[in-house]
Amino acid sequence: MLRPPGPLLLPRLLLLLLLQFAAAGRPCGPSGLSRDVVLGRLGANITLICRDEVPANVTVQWQVEERGAAVPGGRGRRLAEGNVLLLRWLRYEDSGRYVCSVGSRLLRSLLLLVEEPLETPQVSCYRRSHDKDVLCEWPQRTKPSPGTRAMLWVKRRFTAENATEQRCRYFSKARKFVCRVKVPPGTEDTKHLVVSTCVSNSASGLAGKDKIITLSSVPVKPDPPLNVTVEALEKAPQWLRVNWSYPLSWDPRFYWLRFQVRYRPEPAPAFMEVDQVTTTWLDIRDAWRGTKHVVQVRAQDEFGHGTWSEWSREAVGTPWTDPRDFTSEKGPFSSQFPLEDDSYEVTLPPELFWEDRADGADGSVMEPSAHPVASPYTFLVAGGSLLLGIALFVGIVVRYRQMWWTGRQRGTKPEGEGQHMLVPLGLPRPPLSDTPLLSCPTPTAPGTLHITHLDYSSSRQ
Repeated sequence: MLRPPGPLLLPRLLLLLLLQFAAAGRPCGPSGLSRDVVLGRLGANITLICRDEVPANVTVQWQVEERGAAVPGGRGRRLAEGNVLLLRWLRYEDSGRYVCSVGSRLLRSLLLLVEEPLETPQVSCYRRSHDKDVLCEWPQRTKPSPGTRAMLWVKRRFTAENATEQRCRYFSKARKFVCRVKVPPGTEDTKHLVVSTCVSNSASGLAGKDKIITLSSVPVKPDPPLNVTVEALEKAPQWLRVNWSYPLSWDPRFYWLRFQVRYRPEPAPAFMEVDQVTTTWLDIRDAWRGTKHVVQVRAQDEFGHGTWSEWSREAVGTPWTDPRDFTSEKGPFSSQFPLEDDSYEVTLPPELFWEDRADGADGSVMEPSAHPVASPYTFLVAGGSLLLGIALFVGIVVRYRQMWWTGRQRGTKPEGEGQHMLVPLGLPRPPLSDTPLLSCPTPTAPGTLHITHLDYSSSRQ
């Protein structure tokens, strides 16, 4: 036995039906095409048929009506004759109404629409900074037709209120539609919003899948950095300085950005990247000598929240080249050259690859007229190295001679060493008293005795 529906089941069903009606009330493109409409794709061929059967003695004339023409056979551009009209390599300008007639009698009128097939929107939403509006976008693989329109609707979830409508803009360089989300007034950051999209042209329309977002969960995606420049540093043939600035939509007084820089020399297909850059400048120290480099920068929130921005516009720069370098006369060349497997090998200057030209008469080899001139820096470096080596050699010789002389002095023994010598004993030291000490010096004449009084008072002091 079936139970009766609960008290909350009926309101839920009514709410779902209401939401369905609200979604169905937003038209997306034309509801249908009439039988006299013919669709053609850009660059394709198409055949228009006037009648299934036409008498052989009747001449069918085709013409395309200009805008504002109301009567066939009036203002219009005449085309070929015959029951079948073939149009090759369709262009957007070929769109219009084609009529076939016999004299002044209209046989058939066809509306030709030259349109590109529509692509279903794959929507992603983000903020350009923490305090900016929400933007929603979706990419396009091919450029849409000139009359293509894109719309976006926003409304609170589980409500029957009317959705706010916003027209989207197409950016041809980025190949994507971008829409600004108009948040209903009074919406909290945690309330769910339903975002609906539609893209249409004169032939058809496609609606994207509804996207549920909250203002607090929308990721941050900064705009690309601005004013990217590449400068050469004087007397640094392998250095490049890259400078850039914050995007206008990001205020660095409250939140900072971190950056990623990628660069490549023009002959190389792959980029080299530098991460975790917190300043608005970077020195590249492994650039190729005399080679033009392409540099780009992108940004992300300093704490890694959200996603990376798009890459900035390409900036180009070449490292500093010594004007006295002979290679500048022949044009810049690199000491590295990319191979097919993206590896690099050392190459030699172009002068070493000049072909020998032999004269047909005597077979003598013609020497090239231009001779490379050596740089003065080479002589300075060689002379300095030579002087340093001489000074070092002289210092080593002097030091070795001093050590040799000192060792010789210590190793020489005095004359008479090893013999027993008589050492005279001195007189005993007098006592510390006032008694004078008699000394007997060597007499100057035989039989004479001298008595000398010695005063030791100074010695006691």
